[in-house]
Amino acid sequence: MIASCAESNPRNPLEIVLDSKSPLIKRVMDNLDKHEVQIRYTQIDRSKGEVVFTDFDFQVDHENYFYPASTVKFPAAVATLEKLNELDTLSVDTRFYIEGDSVETTFGKAISEIFAVSDNAANNRLIEFLGQDNLNSRIQKRGVEPFRVAHRLSTIDADDVTTKPLVIYLNDSTTAISKSIINSPPKSLDINKIKKGHGFYSDGSLVDEPFDFSLKNYFPIRAQHELLKRIVFPAAFSLEERFNISESQHKFLLEAMGSIPREVGYDSETYYDSYVKFFMFGDTQEPIPDHIKIYNKVGYAYGTLTDCAYIKDSKNNIDFMITATVLVNSNGIFNDDTYDYDEVGVPFLAQLGRELYEYELNRKR
Repeated sequence: MIASCAESNPRNPLEIVLDSKSPLIKRVMDNLDKHEVQIRYTQIDRSKGEVVFTDFDFQVDHENYFYPASTVKFPAAVATLEKLNELDTLSVDTRFYIEGDSVETTFGKAISEIFAVSDNAANNRLIEFLGQDNLNSRIQKRGVEPFRVAHRLSTIDADDVTTKPLVIYLNDSTTAISKSIINSPPKSLDINKIKKGHGFYSDGSLVDEPFDFSLKNYFPIRAQHELLKRIVFPAAFSLEERFNISESQHKFLLEAMGSIPREVGYDSETYYDSYVKFFMFGDTQEPIPDHIKIYNKVGYAYGTLTDCAYIKDSKNNIDFMITATVLVNSNGIFNDDTYDYDEVGVPFLAQLGRELYEYELNRKR
């Protein structure tokens, strides 16, 4: 069962933490309009064996667009596991490669790479497996909406509505080729803030007009947070709202989401613990303490930083969820690779995580 309570106390905890004297918070809050901040924070309590969610929002509005960037890899991973669960011949250990590509991988490795270092190519391989329409319908039918994936990430053929065939190893000596999937072309989004800034670069030239995101991916805070809840606490939802993944797949997914790069074989000098974990630790390269686990997916592109996370401290017995986004594009130009990620965005999200963590430590249960 799920319970979601309205706040009865006089003040939203997000108002308290966002009123922080920390300059990392203050410089964003002092220029709130230009940073397009949206935050959902969830307190998690237990009552008679049931999980009780209490949500708190700051400026959350699915009608105010932000670019979700790599956060869309999270639903791609979930939908891949669900499709694999429906196919007797395939599993996370199945080897495959995209026709015309030389990189051989497994579905499990691709999912691990998505969460450990936010690998774009790994995500795009899953898009070829699923197709945009199938991915979108799988996520939406579980009540995770609004949501749509319209394109792949950081590749020349990002917008192609036809997927490439997969060459799949059925065993060591036998391969099968999947059929291409023809998907629906995306419809133009008609919501607020769909055009941003006052210029953008296209083919090396500056175009003096706002950047149009209307044909881009769409994964607002509400949908991200609902997906996170269903994955971390599936028993809190009806069967219709749960994803059809096996117990072993669910365990694998949570392990992937909670992994840090060094745990899956990446060089810790380049890929430090908080490389793709912005809340609490994003502004430091120090190791994350063993008693704190962060199950999350970040996104950063076009000056927009987003993190969707379930944070669990086993030593102090606290857990909570945060999904937040912030725009850090001070010059108003998109596609110029000049953004304020390290100077403003990541420190803001890190401090937001620390402030909410301290709030949780002191919260009466």
